Amino acid sequence: MGSGVTGWRKHARAIGGVVAFTGLMSLLKLHEWVASRIEDLEQVEATERPVSWNDWSRNLIVDIISRLLAELKAVCDEDRVVVGVEERTFHAKPWHSHFAVKAIPDIVVYPKSQEEVVAVVNACAKYKVPMIPFAGGTSMEGQSMTPHKGVSINMKLMKRVKELHLEDMDVVVESGIGWIELNEFLKPHGLFFPLDPGPGASIGGMCATRCSGSLAVRYGTMRDNVISLKCILPNGDVVKTAARARKSAAGYDLTRLLIGSEGTLGLITEVTLRLQKIPEASVTGAVQVLFLLSWNRPESDSMIVAMCNFKSIGDATAVAIATMHSGIQVSRVELLDEMMMNAINIANGKNYPTEPTLMFEFVGTEAYALEQTSRVEKIVQAHNGSDFVYADSEMEKEELWKIRKGAFWSSFSLRPGAEGMTTDVCVPLSRLAECISTSKERLLASSLPHVLVAHAGDGNFHVCIFFDKNNEEEVKEALEIADGIVHLSLSMEGTCTGEHGVGVGKMKVISMRFLILFQICSKYLEKEHGSAAMTMMGSIKRAIDPSNLMNPGKLIPEKFCY
Repeated sequence: MGSGVTGWRKHARAIGGVVAFTGLMSLLKLHEWVASRIEDLEQVEATERPVSWNDWSRNLIVDIISRLLAELKAVCDEDRVVVGVEERTFHAKPWHSHFAVKAIPDIVVYPKSQEEVVAVVNACAKYKVPMIPFAGGTSMEGQSMTPHKGVSINMKLMKRVKELHLEDMDVVVESGIGWIELNEFLKPHGLFFPLDPGPGASIGGMCATRCSGSLAVRYGTMRDNVISLKCILPNGDVVKTAARARKSAAGYDLTRLLIGSEGTLGLITEVTLRLQKIPEASVTGAVQVLFLLSWNRPESDSMIVAMCNFKSIGDATAVAIATMHSGIQVSRVELLDEMMMNAINIANGKNYPTEPTLMFEFVGTEAYALEQTSRVEKIVQAHNGSDFVYADSEMEKEELWKIRKGAFWSSFSLRPGAEGMTTDVCVPLSRLAECISTSKERLLASSLPHVLVAHAGDGNFHVCIFFDKNNEEEVKEALEIADGIVHLSLSMEGTCTGEHGVGVGKMKVISMRFLILFQICSKYLEKEHGSAAMTMMGSIKRAIDPSNLMNPGKLIPEKFCY
């Protein structure tokens, strides 16, 4: 018994020395280090092991998590605080993400009110445990991953429409509501929220990643359509970023600061959104008819869609640019390459021409929409376009919408069972044709299947490269192609991401097997913004979140923050 006590005291003194020596180490890093030691410990036979630092660290973390778990269960119903491995694993990896999961959260919690979110944040802050917001789980760059473990806060139960102001054309919603759900609610009132990212995305996640979609060319991105936010800061304070007025010159623009912050500054709980009128032609149509690429002929507004094919992606891109330069008002200009059209045919049993394809949508009076369509048709003919056709029937319109919105999932039909490495970039419109054509040359030079899809009206395009995750050569090749496309965009005064955000994917490479790419990929933001701007971002992060508890390891490299 005495020797056991003596051994414990020796460990205590040793621990005290370590803590004193590393007094400036953040508690988050200590938590991460100790947690990794626990993982090592679990690989060792449990019987007949001598008492060690690993045993002590295990007890430390178990004690912290146990205390936190008890406090979270006091805040939420017990069935909304989950520790099951399956649920925790699900929250560690976004849908169709190619990133390797290094760690899963310790706890998953489902708050259902802003007050519960505040209590959850306060409890996590008390024990210095990381907090990772989870929304629709559709993020492409690993924003909801949990590399430092911690608590995954799933907002899906917070989906109420709190206020609808018909005369002001705005709505106040909780952050967990999906954009499709919201538009179902708004449709009987003749209103809609115009941003349309992938199905499954929630309003809070859309704010966090500063998303947009195919209608951004007409209505702008998330930053243009959010009036105000409510956010819970790391210290538990509730911040309302703005009044409900359509514009303001009062103080810093906190709304825009939080849009695109990817949960690194706080948790968004409430959003006030600008709304738009549904064109009269679409009010009485099928579900989601506003978004259907359609040609209606009412007395008032009309929506027309035209599709056309090209022999080269350069010609297709040139038509999109010429259309924007001509001043023609379009709602969408979508470009799908020949590989994407092939995947759509395979996945949906269709027989579309497997050539680069443009899809246009026009909104206005019937006369105006037809005039604009006629002008675009002439531009298409001047660039060797063919098969300039319209969608006529309601069924065809709905089918086109479903196919386009499901294009990402369809693309996996090119190589079933493969991983998809996605990236998106955005360049000035004048450089779009060159950037897409050069990117396609690099893609076609590879043996790996790929697809390219562009919101060509605003210079944004997406690439997905399919590879075998167990083949290191294929993984390396896919990484190098994606990295080359990002650097190509940056060389043209573009951005490393137009829609997907930074997360972990645009900040650094997760797979440490390929260290040769680590230094290249870790400098996207610094190359785009410069070190002074990155230091400023880091100062903001450090000032608001000094303990680095809010979605740590995302967006801004820690060297600029801590």
